[in-house]
Amino acid sequence: MNRIGAFLWNLIEKTAHFFVFGFLGIFHKKLTDSQWEAFMQFVKFGLVGLSNTLLTYVVYAILVTLGLHYQLSNVISYAAGIFNSYYWNNKYVFQEEEGQRRNHVKALAKVFASYGFTFCIGAVLLYVWVDVLGISSYLGPVINLLVTIPLNFILNKLWAFHER
Repeated sequence: MNRIGAFLWNLIEKTAHFFVFGFLGIFHKKLTDSQWEAFMQFVKFGLVGLSNTLLTYVVYAILVTLGLHYQLSNVISYAAGIFNSYYWNNKYVFQEEEGQRRNHVKALAKVFASYGFTFCIGAVLLYVWVDVLGISSYLGPVINLLVTIPLNFILNKLWAFHER
């Protein structure tokens, strides 16, 4: 599994490199190594987020199908998504530097707090979009992603996975 995961991340990075540098080359622009690393870290974070969304929905659908109340199914599936996020972000996105030892209990608690915080922010924003501004309840959560994805990335990078 380790080799498959490493292979997939490497393939994603090479593909992104081809398209990003090809596009920037049209405008005679380049990225520094540190800019590229930061960009790829955000791309990987986004891919982990996609897997979270898929996992969360599948777990939710299974639990509801098994007769569990939809709210309890939502909480359990959201927690499953956070565990998934922690595993992949810890392993491939916000890796420990050589010689660094991460306190996994502390980091996992911070990840739960980060996602809990942005969940609350998203709930407030959803209310604003739908009830105050009259935006479709189907479009509101999509708009929220423009706020919650970067906010989760920053909280995870600078707080949850950051060792002092």
